Amino acid sequence: MKGIILAGGSGTRLRPLTGALSKQLLPVYDKPMIYYPLSVLMLAGVREILLISTPTHSEMFRNMLGDGTRVGLRIEYAIQHEPKGIAEALIIGADFIGDDQVALVLGDNIFHGPQFAKILDDSVRELDGCALFGYRVKAPERYAVGELDDAERLLSLEEKPARPRSDLAVTGLYMYDSDVVGIAKNVSPSARGELEITDVNRAYLAQGRARLTELGRGIVWVDMGTHESLLHASQYVQLVEQWQGERIACVEEVALHKGFITAEQCHRLGEEMPGTAYGRYVRETASRHEIVLSA
Repeated sequence: MKGIILAGGSGTRLRPLTGALSKQLLPVYDKPMIYYPLSVLMLAGVREILLISTPTHSEMFRNMLGDGTRVGLRIEYAIQHEPKGIAEALIIGADFIGDDQVALVLGDNIFHGPQFAKILDDSVRELDGCALFGYRVKAPERYAVGELDDAERLLSLEEKPARPRSDLAVTGLYMYDSDVVGIAKNVSPSARGELEITDVNRAYLAQGRARLTELGRGIVWVDMGTHESLLHASQYVQLVEQWQGERIACVEEVALHKGFITAEQCHRLGEEMPGTAYGRYVRETASRHEIVLSA
């Protein structure tokens, strides 16, 4: 499976913070926002990733992440010249996807919870068409909404409905088989001139090949599109990391545990950040891993 991170848009709802900086490079407590969706793809076992951003911000991401080899990845870059919808990312990434399955994640989404890695593993293993992930919210009219029957089968999908049929929002993480490129290319622009990802998902639903997994209690999802949600995300990360002593979306740690890099490589990455709590955590993680292996 390959992965795409959509980190486009102008971040207008977060101005003046985004006046000169991409939203996805803003700090979320102790690390840039882009680390969170990146770690989601890594947890799913994805090592080949296409990062799509704007012409203005692409070089900033290159400077931060490089080609991904430091954490055992291969990262490529592409440009979305205008925000023409989430589904356009699949068309931009058509050659990158090729005949592979693909996971698409939005660059401003955080997912966290003790069962989340298992949910990802199960979804990748069982993927047959389209896999979506739902989360109960108080204002479903702000999101795409999925409706499930009593057997947890997906019945309908609506984009920002005035009268939602449920409170189950479709989050910014999507998994598809290789048919998705052809489906996306046949989607027509919506009334707001965008290629809606919900229309892609509806096409799979019409084929009987769309599944929505509810992310229940114990899983946290935050869409960091406003100042308030950005602050809440930072507060959540701070609380978890300080109380539990483990870091959320530490890409070096994820790479180590997934076998993308060795403990020695992980330790060297920590040494590149001397005098920082983050660097010390990466070094300690590598040392703990070596102890476990030698036990």
